[in-house]
Amino acid sequence: MQTLYGLHPVEEALKAGKRRFDHVIVARERRDERLEAIVSLAKELKIRVRTEPRETLTDMAHTAAHQGVVAIVRPQQFLSIEDVLEPTGSPRLVLALDGVEDPQNLGALLRSADGAGVDAVIMTERRAAPLSAVAAKAAAGATEHLRIARVVNLVRSLEELKRKNIWVIGLDERGSMDYDQFNFSGDCALVMGREGDGLHDLVRKTCDHLLRIPMAGGVSSLNVSAAASVVLFEAARQRRAKARPAGNSDDSPKSASKPKKLKGLGS
Repeated sequence: MQTLYGLHPVEEALKAGKRRFDHVIVARERRDERLEAIVSLAKELKIRVRTEPRETLTDMAHTAAHQGVVAIVRPQQFLSIEDVLEPTGSPRLVLALDGVEDPQNLGALLRSADGAGVDAVIMTERRAAPLSAVAAKAAAGATEHLRIARVVNLVRSLEELKRKNIWVIGLDERGSMDYDQFNFSGDCALVMGREGDGLHDLVRKTCDHLLRIPMAGGVSSLNVSAAASVVLFEAARQRRAKARPAGNSDDSPKSASKPKKLKGLGS
């Protein structure tokens, strides 16, 4: 079993109904409308609810940031790369994470992915932050609504995406195209690198294109979670524009055709 804590993570896990709950513990000292709603939902779902002193919850969560609620649940079930490759009937937007190590960054990335309508997230099993209670708290419950796959070899998984005609797009400050010049309206996977070092060399070489976010100040790049948000919501904007009837919007993508491959990138 696994510990889940925080108002958003516990509430969204209850609503999603994908996890098996053993029980929910609430702090004896806290009584408010939001917490009572979680207690009512748990009881409605026939999940045991216990009341304990706040210090007990802090010991269980290993942090005082539990907001008065802790749940004991089964770990989240992950998809395989084959699940990600299944047709959805519409262009797919996939987020692939190349060794993101900070659980706060992971949570923020997953929250943005959910908000931007990402179809699936691919994470590596090794040398990366696990989908822990800390990451789930930072994701504010988004982990319960995302389709997440864990893979051993990211390069091999990206090659499989490419074989299914899904563009593999890396975000890299050395990229030769600005992110808002790329057409995200088709099947594509955005690959984000680890903090500080960015994409691994082999992952970078596997990408069909490398995009950059132009920076106007003295700093050369954004935090990985902030950078992913910028690009994912641009992709979401383009997809919404394409879905609107003709003549209803002026913010359609630059071109409806697939972009040409950049020289020296991809295979």
